[in-house]
This record gives sequence, structure tokens and C-alpha cells, in this order.
Amino acid sequence: MNEQKGILTVISGFSGAGKGTVLKRLLTKYDNYALSISATTRAPREGEENGREYFFKTREEFEKMIAKDELIEYAMYVNNYYGTPKAYVQEQLSQGKDVILEIEVQGALKIKERFPDALLIFITPPSAGELKRRLTDRGTEAPEVVEERMRTAARESGFMEAYDYIILNERDRLEECVDKVHGVISAEHARSTRSQAFIEHMKEDLKGE
Repeated sequence: MNEQKGILTVISGFSGAGKGTVLKRLLTKYDNYALSISATTRAPREGEENGREYFFKTREEFEKMIAKDELIEYAMYVNNYYGTPKAYVQEQLSQGKDVILEIEVQGALKIKERFPDALLIFITPPSAGELKRRLTDRGTEAPEVVEERMRTAARESGFMEAYDYIILNERDRLEECVDKVHGVISAEHARSTRSQAFIEHMKEDLKGE
């Protein structure tokens, strides 16, 4: 008697913090995670498949999902809808999978409002200087874009207290960061508030002894 639902986990972090790399490694290193697949109204790009990269929807289909409250959260970017289908997430959670959502801070706080049991993890480099170095070392963005990302990070830092855990992603310590994220999620399964069914089972079991 130790069956548990999975944990809905939201991972956020500054642009350049390396959260995408951490998530990719987490999903390949451990087998109990499911990365949430978003729905979108944008057209599939070459090589993309429905149900793998995204659930591709028409605008009418997406707006019906909104009207029926079938999305955990949604937003519009560049005239296209993007959102997290509730049914897919609930299906994975009921199968015991820990579902990972990579979402920016505003979306993360909305999810916490709707799903108080959601686990919020914020991934960050150890300093502002290290964050700027990573953004600069990408070599793909102009200096003014790097500065804008740093300003955005400064704004986002005001929401860090709203997260359950802050995990450092230090230079050349990817595996350590990945294992910390895994350890936090694993530990959450042992919380008494997530083990009520087992607690009640033990109470009844002990009455019979």
C-alpha cells in the first residue's frame, strides 16, 4: 500500500540559467518523469509531430479548450495560443509520473494558485556575473539583448521567494544540479501531506494488530 500520484512540478529560471539543459538531462537520467506537452495554434515546423513536440490545434479548437476549462494555463505569443492541456497532465499524474512544466514565473504563480500542491523549483546560477557571462558566451545575442535579459532577470528575482526550492546550477556541475532537482522531487513524495492514503491505511492496519 504505497501507491502515489505523481507530483506536478514547475521549473523556472532566468534566461541563461541552464534550466533547459538540466531538464533534458533529468529526463534521460531518471525514468519517472514526463515533460508536459503544450498545445498550440501555430503550424508544425518541419520534423515536428502532433503529440510529440506539441498538440497542434486550430484556433477554434484551442478556444473551445479555453471555454471548457481544459487548460491548466495558457497565453498568446506572436498571435498564436500556447497552453498546457489539463487531461494530459492529469493522466500522467494518475499513472504515478512526476510531470514537469517549464514555465516562466508569472505562469508558475498562476499554476500554484490553481494547484496548491504543485511543487515550484527555481534554477539559478550562483551570481549575476555568472548569468551575464553565460548569456554573453552564447554568442547568439547582441549586447543590448543581453542587457535586456539581465533587466528581465532582475524583475524575475522579485518572485524567487514564491518558489518552494531554489537550486544553484553552478558552472561544470550539471550532474550535481540534476541530482538535486531529482532529490527534491523524491523527498516531496515522503511528505505526510502527500501520503494521506498510506497514513490512513497504516492506522487501520494497526487497529487490527
